[in-house]
Amino acid sequence: MARIIECERRLIKLSVDDVLSIVREYQAICKKSCCYEHTRELLSKADFYIPEDFS
Repeated sequence: MARIIECERRLIKLSVDDVLSIVREYQAICKKSCCYEHTRELLSKADFYIPEDFS
């Protein structure tokens, strides 16, 4: 689960599962891409969600 850390800048600490989930989503989006510009366009339209840990 992602954990927000308050300091001078707001940081989000990600677990290994969070990172792997993002990579999986990225790979699913990018396999439809033909070039760098198209990849950027697809990613700009995508939403990535990470559950937050409130503990």
